[in-house]
Amino acid sequence: MSQFFTTEKATFQGLDFITVKSNALKQRADITVYAPSGSGKSATPLVILLHGVYGSHWAWVMKGNAHKTAQSLIETGKIKPMILAMPSDGLYADGSGYITHKTADYERWILEDVIKVMKEQYPQITDKSPIFIAGLSMGGFGALRLGAKYPNVFRAFSGLSSITHFNQIGEFVADFEQLKQDALVQDGVLEWILRNQNLIPTFRFDCGTDDILIEYNRQLHIELENHRVPHIYEEFSGGHTWEYWTEHLAKTLLFFNEQLG
Repeated sequence: MSQFFTTEKATFQGLDFITVKSNALKQRADITVYAPSGSGKSATPLVILLHGVYGSHWAWVMKGNAHKTAQSLIETGKIKPMILAMPSDGLYADGSGYITHKTADYERWILEDVIKVMKEQYPQITDKSPIFIAGLSMGGFGALRLGAKYPNVFRAFSGLSSITHFNQIGEFVADFEQLKQDALVQDGVLEWILRNQNLIPTFRFDCGTDDILIEYNRQLHIELENHRVPHIYEEFSGGHTWEYWTEHLAKTLLFFNEQLG
């Protein structure tokens, strides 16, 4: 029996589109899924990709070609087959931050509902499947924060051009004051990494040298070095653009593959 009141699923051009009534959000929410050829084996790894502000579940495939990147890496033997789950953030205003609000739990939507839906819809995703999480910009914030906050859930995590603290979302959204009123937590990535320093899985993050968030990422890297927290930080040429994220998603997928042993 499903744990959700309704789940609708359709397939188009090799992609699955799922609309589910989320228990955490009390409303419908969407997930775009890419299940590549060869992913039918038991305990197939699951990669959750989070989008940034203004976007939705379709962003990673329609603007970032995430499915094509994954399939190319699989076909060339550089990574094992992985299923990509690309959920919406819950579609609050310009961006929910993937955090808990007074009226909807956007954190639990990702942490619980998305994973449960994927296990229900794809039998090859089991309790033994390694789960990874990554994202860009606001999605990078979500991935780094959730990865550090829930070390028992994720095998590894990665951020691209990441917001590193809740306050930085204010540089992107139209009504940050309303978001601050609605959000129950207003914390940062570093806080959770340090709190769970001895428990967190391996992680990485990268940023473009022309990115508007580059100094925040550099500062996070410095703080982690000062606290002797093992991590991988890389900088590449580029800005806060889909060209950058499309090019460098492969590094995240290769990194996740390394954690499979």
